[in-house]
Amino acid sequence: MAGAAAAVAVGSISSSPSIVAAEPPPGEKLIVFSVDNLEGAEGNTGTFVVKLRPDWAPIAVARFTELTEQGFWEDIRFFRVVPGFVAQFGINADPKVQDTWREKILQDEPVKASNTRGTIAFATSGPNSRTTQIFINTSNKNKSLDKKGFSPFGTVISGMDVVDKLYSEYGEGYPRGFGPDQGRIQTQGNEYLKSKFPLLS
Repeated sequence: MAGAAAAVAVGSISSSPSIVAAEPPPGEKLIVFSVDNLEGAEGNTGTFVVKLRPDWAPIAVARFTELTEQGFWEDIRFFRVVPGFVAQFGINADPKVQDTWREKILQDEPVKASNTRGTIAFATSGPNSRTTQIFINTSNKNKSLDKKGFSPFGTVISGMDVVDKLYSEYGEGYPRGFGPDQGRIQTQGNEYLKSKFPLLS
């Protein structure tokens, strides 16, 4: 089944037999994401590990941790994957669940780290509009996002090769491209994505 799942790692973690991360300092949780449908192929799975940085953006880290502990990421899709730019996710598979977060808006935070490859940040629709959508920077050419207020709150410490395999052939989302319409994901969830964009990771 396509989609992603995440778990909080406490103490030592292993994202593969050959990668082991030591216990992080207090507050710097490690989140392990398991992803299916890499490159659009069912059964092609992988993991990547995110290290949270509360010293960069504590409000964002608290929200991301809350979402993870509530199982928010279960069976979600990376609905916007633009090679050399970002991989975006964070709309729940169930519209009823997503709707409960609509008004839980976060205040902006200072940008303390640059949007370099592997960093993660909340997507926004303007000032003080962060809720649940996240993107992973897949390029070192995204520093222009710093001036726009996108504040990284963590970084992928292993598995960027997996992130690079997230299905991207649908391209940019509607209306700028032919990929998924975020509005319809919000209202129809995975029912819409499974019928119209079945190859998404």
